[in-house]
Amino acid sequence: MESPVDLCFTEEGCSHDIVLEKQMFRSKVPESHVQLACNLHYCAFPLNGNELCIWNTGDNPAHHQPLHLAGHHHSITALAFGSKINPLLVCSASCDYVIVWNLDECTKKALQGLMPRGIVIGTLLGMVLYVRFSPDDQAVAVCAGNRIYMLNAKNEAILTELEGHLAPVTAAEFCTWERNMLISVSEDRSFKVWDYCTGLLIYQSAVLTAFPLLSLFIDEENKQIITGCADGQLWIFSLLSGHQYRCVVHINLKKERDKFYSKTGKSRQQLDQIQKFSKLYSTNDMSPEKTVETTLPVLRIEHCDQSISLGKEENFFPAVNARCLWIGSSAGLFIINLANFELEAVLHYKGIKGAMKDQSLVFHSKIKSSGYATAPQMTMFSPKTNLKKNNKISEWKSSCKRKNKEYLLENSPPTKSERQISVANKPTSICCIQYSGDGELLACGLADKSLLVFNSNLTGTPAVFSGHDGAINSVGWSHDKRWLVSASEDRTLRIWSVCNSEPALFLGKEMFHKSIRFAQFYYIDTFILLCCGAEFHLLSYYLDTSKDDLKRYKQRSICKSVQKFPMASTVEITSLSAINDFYSYIILTAGSNRALEVFDLNAGCSAAVIPDAHSRSAHQICQNKGSAFSTQPLEAYNLFMTTATGDGIKLWDLRTLRCERRFEGHINRCHPCGIAVTPCGQFIACGSEDKSAYIYEMRSSTFSHKLAGHTESVINVAFSPSSPQLTTATLDGKLQLFLP
Repeated sequence: MESPVDLCFTEEGCSHDIVLEKQMFRSKVPESHVQLACNLHYCAFPLNGNELCIWNTGDNPAHHQPLHLAGHHHSITALAFGSKINPLLVCSASCDYVIVWNLDECTKKALQGLMPRGIVIGTLLGMVLYVRFSPDDQAVAVCAGNRIYMLNAKNEAILTELEGHLAPVTAAEFCTWERNMLISVSEDRSFKVWDYCTGLLIYQSAVLTAFPLLSLFIDEENKQIITGCADGQLWIFSLLSGHQYRCVVHINLKKERDKFYSKTGKSRQQLDQIQKFSKLYSTNDMSPEKTVETTLPVLRIEHCDQSISLGKEENFFPAVNARCLWIGSSAGLFIINLANFELEAVLHYKGIKGAMKDQSLVFHSKIKSSGYATAPQMTMFSPKTNLKKNNKISEWKSSCKRKNKEYLLENSPPTKSERQISVANKPTSICCIQYSGDGELLACGLADKSLLVFNSNLTGTPAVFSGHDGAINSVGWSHDKRWLVSASEDRTLRIWSVCNSEPALFLGKEMFHKSIRFAQFYYIDTFILLCCGAEFHLLSYYLDTSKDDLKRYKQRSICKSVQKFPMASTVEITSLSAINDFYSYIILTAGSNRALEVFDLNAGCSAAVIPDAHSRSAHQICQNKGSAFSTQPLEAYNLFMTTATGDGIKLWDLRTLRCERRFEGHINRCHPCGIAVTPCGQFIACGSEDKSAYIYEMRSSTFSHKLAGHTESVINVAFSPSSPQLTTATLDGKLQLFLP
């Protein structure tokens, strides 16, 4: 076996876990491109071409003698274990025979000195690339040439022939939760879904890539299929009813490998060394000068028993335990996280000139940001708990709870359309929407320079606030629902009294050199936060709405700058988020440089930077803020979401500063479609350019509901803080209300 290159460079203090070689079997002929078989206790592989070897990997594998089974005349090309334990069956296939062996009976005969024999279930079917037992072990799917033969597992009989692929079928898997469903992939670069009992084709995909599809895996938990091709690309498709086999995500293994190297802090010299070791020697000349770079073909996909712990406490939130997959390639092994579709660990092989030496495999799994070591924990949220009770806030919360019941965690998401209204006489984009803290009012900022406030049920005549000379970029409610802050493209900021259409505070163009992208109340209405250009401002203010007839035009409210905080290495802050409902020192920013930056205002400085958070700059940061009507575990407030055009939604954890899950399925290629999270923290809503809104469960990367019926692209969404209610906003100025 080739020795691996130590790609996972560890830092001082990290332990060095290694994978030790337990057993080695030498074959007289090369055994390449063969489907091997493993289960919990056994491994099956060909030896010397046509001999089947079964090795027991139990507690004391050194004490177990391998079982050798003979019966094939040609080289074995595919192997598979049965689904049942008693009896345990294994199928072996070659050009001449497809044989099923009863492992218990074969073991007994071998101990008695007799020749074990299997049952021939297929003869002269051609070159077999893949075999798989049905869930009940009654049938075997055999991929030979362009066809799939369904064979009886007990005698030689062809049950069904599945024809339709235009090139050799490379893999086939049974869908355990759908009766009689089989899925296959082929070198014709497509996958097909079959009813294997009747032989009917249920679905066939388009051509996915320019390279043959080589591997297939069915994820039973998420009800998805994962397929990989010869060029290192992986596709994940949904098998959920109604999803019509849509593509959930497309993964480029090369790019994820490069991101993994970047996260582990490789220097340019180290990366050059990695690239050098990641090349294969030419068959004509073994000199290092003549090398060809590998294409990372995805040869095998298997479940990884190791789950990644994403939080300090394993079960504080539904999204904390991420399942992983082994990705096998000719260049090495990769562990990929199914929650965020990123690499967790890498093991590369190194070609050695001359004879191969037997060496132990070194696999450093405990590296920084790999997910296997204890993640670096940072106390990012520091809400004050020793403050004197604020009577006004307590009274406000009490009044809210008297009017509304507590938001239950088991509430279903709002998916039924209740009402749709137009906000203006002519189509105008709704740039931002936000509910008040008690959930009774909804503020909408429009591209036509006006600010509207509706009742939460979207009935009656809205209150109109006018005065801006440009599109309103953001709108925010004060904690006590008395004030609204709005920011505009006209480089002005206004604070409005809900009871008065005149602004209580006006900050003009002389104070800001660029448009104000975002503004909100902060620290339970103590400050105003806003971002302008590459920095965000912290402002203190005093509001006075009393009138003086002699000085009616003079502004009596006061506002002054407390401090400015620049975001590193960016031209413009594209989004900002902070919590106003409780005391938090944390400010989250996203920049045009595609980075996220975390500021700790208690320390008055930047606390962390996440580079290349998205492939494009994030246009919204959405924190899991909860509300006065819901109670979540404290750890849940460390979660936040970001979204960028063309790059889906990502879920992050402030303690680890890593992406924990990705949400894909909605269409967001051009417009900055908004996102929102329910007060209970169980669901995420997002807009989409296909005139729909989508709802994701926090524990799943694929959407659970698609809300259709909109007349244009949905660019903003908002959940009510007090009840399961969702409002969506479109490019043509329509608001739509959804209830459970």
